[in-house]
Amino acid sequence: MNALSNKVAIVTGASSGIGRESAKLFAQEGAKVVISARKQMALDLLAEEIVQAGGEAKALAGDVASETYAKALVDFTLKEFGQLDIAFNNVGTLGARGETPEIKLEDWEQTLRTNLTSGFLGAKYQLPVMAKGGSIIFTSSFVGYTIGMPQIASYAASKAGLIGLTKALATEYSAHGIRVNALLPGGTDTPMSREFGDSPDVVEFVRNMHALKRTAKPEEIAKSALYLASDASSFTTGTAMLVDGGVSMCKT
Repeated sequence: MNALSNKVAIVTGASSGIGRESAKLFAQEGAKVVISARKQMALDLLAEEIVQAGGEAKALAGDVASETYAKALVDFTLKEFGQLDIAFNNVGTLGARGETPEIKLEDWEQTLRTNLTSGFLGAKYQLPVMAKGGSIIFTSSFVGYTIGMPQIASYAASKAGLIGLTKALATEYSAHGIRVNALLPGGTDTPMSREFGDSPDVVEFVRNMHALKRTAKPEEIAKSALYLASDASSFTTGTAMLVDGGVSMCKT
């Protein structure tokens, strides 16, 4: 039996990177997946790819920072598949970069809405309908947790906030048999990381920060998301799980 047989999963930020690879892997492992991102066309292409590979997928585009959409996504999932077992709240943005005094308030607030408020809104509607034994996963980051980096204060604050949200919800919903965890990837080859590493020197610097002297492939992070989504992690809740290639402890 596959790891997610008879499960239904929501994956946000599914149009690229970690979300895309996770949606494909979840479906491969037996889950029926509902994929979410802003662009319907990209989602439709992914859904078609999943179906052609023998999986089941439905797509609903929208803005995860909208409460209306957060509710609609859960309602859509229940309408299409009748249950919800897993929610991988993965969507994120790097946000505006620069010295903190130069960051506009509206840019700060937009980053927090996309990275942190979206997680709250997702959980607000996912938790009440989630099956006992369900799993909620947030994509956080080592940035703002084990390492500080300059010029990305809003990103660091929003990702660190997800860890606090994880711990609060894990405690609040443990009696309901629902596990809540944060996944903390290291540098990963995604469109967002390429936006950060926008020169060869920066790319090389980021690689060398990691003990493994490389960044991750999105499918490597997806495998860790699968662990947290599956019954293999049945005694794991409230964690900030580092999957960071050793960047948090590397001093060389």
